[in-house]
Amino acid sequence: MLTRASLAISILAIFMGLAACGIGRSGAGHQTAYVITPFNSSVGVFHIDNNTGAFSQILGSPYATGISPSSILLHPSGKFAYISNAGENNISLFKITSTGAPTEVTPRTLTGQNPASMAMDSAGSLLFVANATSNTITGYSISASTGALTAVPGPPAQTGFSPVRLAITPSGKFLYVANSNSASLSGFSIDSSGGLTPVLNPPVAVGAGPNWIAIDPSGKFLYAASLAAGNFSGFTIDSGSGALTRMSGSPFGVTSSTTTTPLSSLVVDSSGKYLYVANQSGNNVYAFTIDATTGVPAAITATPVPPYAAGTAPIFIMNDTTGKLLFVGNQTSPSITVFRITPASGILTSISTSSTASAPTSMAVVK
Repeated sequence: MLTRASLAISILAIFMGLAACGIGRSGAGHQTAYVITPFNSSVGVFHIDNNTGAFSQILGSPYATGISPSSILLHPSGKFAYISNAGENNISLFKITSTGAPTEVTPRTLTGQNPASMAMDSAGSLLFVANATSNTITGYSISASTGALTAVPGPPAQTGFSPVRLAITPSGKFLYVANSNSASLSGFSIDSSGGLTPVLNPPVAVGAGPNWIAIDPSGKFLYAASLAAGNFSGFTIDSGSGALTRMSGSPFGVTSSTTTTPLSSLVVDSSGKYLYVANQSGNNVYAFTIDATTGVPAAITATPVPPYAAGTAPIFIMNDTTGKLLFVGNQTSPSITVFRITPASGILTSISTSSTASAPTSMAVVK
């Protein structure tokens, strides 16, 4: 027969066991974020409360990466993380433990010069890297069991000058590249082995300094933010050929001012109804609805009217895993601002801001 003391201990043990079930990367009520901070060559790992948006750093974080990490991707299985190290011209592979902690598996995989960003197909079978100094794209197949990368046969694909951002259509058929120094987008079809064949020849012109690409969940529309031009371009994607057709009215501005507004990044929400654009110098986020037929964006006018305040020098903007939150990485704050999306209107409400100790440049999230 249990005494009161032993009963209390048993109840406490059950409660702690239930709580422990929520500590891992797939725990209910939270998601896990991996935030790259290149100035200290590390990745911070945080649990995010889905209700409050608050970040809490896990024990042992931050973890060492290669020199000057530039971007991070998570495998769809949640078992592996990939970090491109711009200062070493390679990629680190990490295995993710049940607590969310990353453990590096060596040796690192070689890339071209100055790997600036990466993209992975939705199946988690192929990974591509934009090499900003080499002006190339390198491709790799991914082992489903070990996460190891194997270079795709043949020479790297040639792009415009300074490829800095990649995006793959949800179908996995096409890869698009933002070429910063040639103010253009390159496009490639992807074969089953990861081989790339140009579909945009010549590359499509956009505003100066394209820095980010976003594709809507249907794979019909593509948007590119231009840091130096202060505008963003919109295109429809031909599902058969991958060709891009400029939308009516493109490129689009975020304000009526004649002053250049450097747009650092943009994202389409998981419903495909809204487009959000980060203004690097204005420290804010603009919001648009997306026409389901044409893809043309229209500024949201519901109260409170955008833009919405972020931290200082927002450099990236991205969706969470639930479709309810939006994350903005602020370089000079340095911090992550969390917004809640109002599904009916697209209005954003800031719910938290968490410090990252050093300037963040890339982030990935898993349930």
